[in-house]
Amino acid sequence: MSEAAPPTRFGAFIAPYHGIDGNPALQLRRDLDLVGHLDALGFEEAWIGEHHSAGYETIASPEVFIAAAAERTTRIRLGTGVNSLPYHHPLVLADRIVQLDQQSRGRVMFGSGPGQLASDAFMMGIDPMRQRSMMAEALAAIVPLLRGETVTMKTDWFTLDQARLHLGPYTRAGIETVCASTVSPSGSVQAGTHGMGLLSLAAADPSGFAALATNWDVYAKTCAEHGHVADRERWRLVVPMHLAETVEAAREQAEYGVHHLVDYIQGLSGMTMPWGATPEAAIAQWTGEGFPTFGVAMIGTPAQAIERITAMAERSGGFGTLLLLDLPIARPADKWRSYELFAEYVVPHFTGANRPRQASMAWANENSERFIGALRQAVVAAMTPPAS
Repeated sequence: MSEAAPPTRFGAFIAPYHGIDGNPALQLRRDLDLVGHLDALGFEEAWIGEHHSAGYETIASPEVFIAAAAERTTRIRLGTGVNSLPYHHPLVLADRIVQLDQQSRGRVMFGSGPGQLASDAFMMGIDPMRQRSMMAEALAAIVPLLRGETVTMKTDWFTLDQARLHLGPYTRAGIETVCASTVSPSGSVQAGTHGMGLLSLAAADPSGFAALATNWDVYAKTCAEHGHVADRERWRLVVPMHLAETVEAAREQAEYGVHHLVDYIQGLSGMTMPWGATPEAAIAQWTGEGFPTFGVAMIGTPAQAIERITAMAERSGGFGTLLLLDLPIARPADKWRSYELFAEYVVPHFTGANRPRQASMAWANENSERFIGALRQAVVAAMTPPAS
């Protein structure tokens, strides 16, 4: 992959986020329907989150969700986005991932992180200051287990005694593994240590966006130190986008549910945001300086989405996959249409799907005079009676 190459694969990152005034059973059902819609549109990936508090992120077990989604889809790959490693015994988690890989016939990806919400950790008696070190310890066990190795390891929170998985992955290539990264380089270090892919969750945040190149350098350096190849094709960036045929329509649609995000931010922070009073003010903030947690959104047209993705590629130095952060800001029909517009107009721009068609049209245009002349001659010849 050349430097600053834009992505050629696309997917969605589904935490998910849902307003706490809605029916959770219906919300979960719509999430499953959405993954089916993404599969039909040709998106390559869907990543499913894990959260245990705060009400908005309704999926506690990405594995349970993925098992259901796998039965509804045929080709889209499904990832845990991400498993919070301090909350799980490494052997049990690795066992679940391999079982899912077998059930889905090789479509599962394993995403890992320390856990996003401090409230999750507090309920389990986990010191948030220890979460990253616990994640490192868990990865040191899970990665070799997924490779089919036997692991003996003892920490102050789990023990493995000649542990091994009794199932292997569905394909010889194994299960793709990734590690989440935000602003700090800790995720890059862990990903590089174990030869995992890099999942940049804060790429839309100004500070996270500014740190992309630095985090990649840390990742590449750590990969080299541990005998791994740092492949930009395995780098994923997450960004919120909502598309419509016009900028005005996109912003109007986003005003429908942006209050859900405002309520979520204010609920977690315990603060009242000065830009949260009206939907218009919230959208202006979100597309300008950005929101905490969610960064800067691109709300507009497919052409503007192409510009944003191109800028991300240039800033990062190039990456392989763009993941759209799925959010409840628009009505379900408008959100589905946004994904359709992205698949119809944004994806072909970066994959080059229309280059042969464009070249064919250009060739026909360049030779139009010759072709039309030949056509006219053929018509004249057809109308001219044969000589007696």
